[in-house]
Order: sequence, then structure tokens, then C-alpha cells
Amino acid sequence: MVGGCPFIDAMHRLLEQLGLTSLQTLWTYHIVQSATIALLIFLGFYILGKLVKKLVFPWLEGLAKKSGSDYDDKLLAAFYGPAEWLILLSGFYFALRYLPLNAAADLLVLNLFRSLIIVLIAWGLYSLAETDSPLSQELRRKFNLDGIIIGFFSKTARLILISLVLVIIAQEWGYDVNGFIAGLGLGGLAFALAAKDVLANVFGGIVIILEKPFVSGDWITSSTIDGVVENITFRTTRIRGFDESLILVPNATLANESITNNSRRGKRRVSFYLQITYDATRDQIQQCVNRIKIMLANHPDVHPETIMVYFEHFNESSLDIKIYFFTVTTVWADHLAVREDINLKIMEILEELEVSFALPSQSLYVEKMPPAKNHSSANQP
Repeated sequence: MVGGCPFIDAMHRLLEQLGLTSLQTLWTYHIVQSATIALLIFLGFYILGKLVKKLVFPWLEGLAKKSGSDYDDKLLAAFYGPAEWLILLSGFYFALRYLPLNAAADLLVLNLFRSLIIVLIAWGLYSLAETDSPLSQELRRKFNLDGIIIGFFSKTARLILISLVLVIIAQEWGYDVNGFIAGLGLGGLAFALAAKDVLANVFGGIVIILEKPFVSGDWITSSTIDGVVENITFRTTRIRGFDESLILVPNATLANESITNNSRRGKRRVSFYLQITYDATRDQIQQCVNRIKIMLANHPDVHPETIMVYFEHFNESSLDIKIYFFTVTTVWADHLAVREDINLKIMEILEELEVSFALPSQSLYVEKMPPAKNHSSANQP
């Protein structure tokens, strides 16, 4: 009699009383005994999983909150599901190993269990690598990363993770993956050579997204384009021109060009010459310069830091007053409205001082020649 389980001992005594002690009966009894113990093992692990979920997980969450770091919280959250399934699968594995299986079946159960453990670990890592996972959002917030770059690295990490899992599981089941990996290396080299322009644009997009020389909505200018950025992808940047045309620029081109980001300016420059006629007196010029300078200093849309109004030089057909200042706004339409208002005020000042604008002109002076002498009369006696 085999002790250790009251139910099994009672069944054994019942069989002895009934006289069922043949070899077949003993084998059936052994199977029933093993299956019962295997079922009890599985139920024990199932109950253990419930206790861990109810008691251990909350205790670990409390420890993680006391650490003062958010990363351990995110790590635990990603592995809660895999840990619960690991306990359940462990119970299933040990229950099967207790059954009187042959060597081939035992090896099959072992390989299957080890493969499932790899899948569970990959499940937790995959959850950490998702774009909208708490860890990804935390990294984006702390390191000020763009959502596009987070999505790119997230997809790349998940693809690498799945590839590694497939290779490890294939090795676990006895497949030789060395030739496959070598083939992937040669295929990757051929792909890189064939798609070098695409890869150059992808890396250019990564540079643009990481360095952020511009973002969506910025007005940028280069040697070839002038417009507002609508969207940035890993291959191209979409720019809306001021004629409403859509311009697709490869990222490799933008990464190697000098870009002027007009939207990053805190103020916008205005510089021009006010040309007046030469009949203006010195007093009129001085009053004109002073009044324009005062008008700009009191204008609410002119930046007070730099205002320059000076009678600069004598031109061929005009007296030139240099006007140099900055508008507070950088929006093009608002900037033009400010310039229009200032131009009208300048015209008003010139009208009040009775000073005229000079037009490009040339003056032609004809000198009157003296009358010619009469040589014939001069030679007479």
C-alpha cells in the first residue's frame, strides 16, 4: 500500500476487499493515483497563483511606490500578466511530469514548457516596448522625445524581440538556425545596398526628429523651398508652399541643407531706406528723423530693443534716411499689417513737414555757349 494520500489509500483498500488485485487492475490503480496527484499539483499551483495575485502583487506595488522611481512601477505592471501565467503553466508542467509518460513525451513537455517561458518573458518585454506603454510615455516626457521617434524605436525593438524569440524557440526544438542567420546577414547587406537612398532618408528623418531644427507648423526657408511644415515622416517632410502647393522633400536633402526657421524668431526685422528730395532743408531732415524715431519707440508692435533712424548718406538723386527696427510679431500677415501702419505714419510725418519723396531721376544741365566771332569782317582792312 502506498501512503501519503487518504483518498488513494481508501481506493487501495476497496480494491483489496473486492479482490481486484490483478496486474491490469494494479496498472489502472497506478494511473488513477498519478492522475489524481497530478490534478492536485495543478490545483495547488492554481491556488498559489491566486494568492500571489491577491497578496504578493499588492505588496510589490507598495515597495515600488516607496522607491521614489516610476520605472519599477512600469516594470512590475508589464510583468504582472506573464508572472500569473508562469505560475499556472508551472503547475501544468509539474502535473504532466508526475504522470507516467514515456521519454519522448517527457522531452516534448519539457521543450514546450521552456518555449512557453521564453514567450512569457517576451510578452513582458513587448509590453514595455509598446508606443503607448507607461514606460514609453515616461521616457518621452523625461527626455523630451518626439512621438515619431518613440514609435520608430518601439517598432524596431518589438521587431528585434520577435525575431530573437523565434530564433531561440527554433533552437530549443533542435533546428539549426546558423545557416538562416547567415542568410539574413547576406540578405540584409544586399537590401542595404539596394535601398541606400531610402536608408539615407530614414537616418535623415531620425536626425531631424532628434535635433528638432523644425516641427510641424514652422515656416522654414532653404535654398530650394519656402513654406510651412505640415508633417515629418521617416522618409520625407511635407511642406505647404505659400502658393498652396504641396512639396515633398527627402529627409536626406533637408538634413544636409542650411535651414532657416522663420518661426523660431522672437521678432522680425524691418530695414529700408527712406529717400527724400534734395530740396529738403537740414532742419526738415532733422525733424523727420526725430519724429520717425519717436513714432517707432511708442508703437506697441515695434520691439523697443533696437530702433535705428539715421540720415545715412547722399545718394545720386535722393537724401537717404536709414530705418531699422523689429516687429514684435513673427506671423507674416500680422507683420505686414504692422509695416503698413508704420508706412502710413511715416507718410503723415513727411506731409506735415512738407518733405517730398525722391524719385529715381537724372538732371540734365545744358550750358549756353558764347556767340561765335565773325572772322571774315575781322580780316578786312
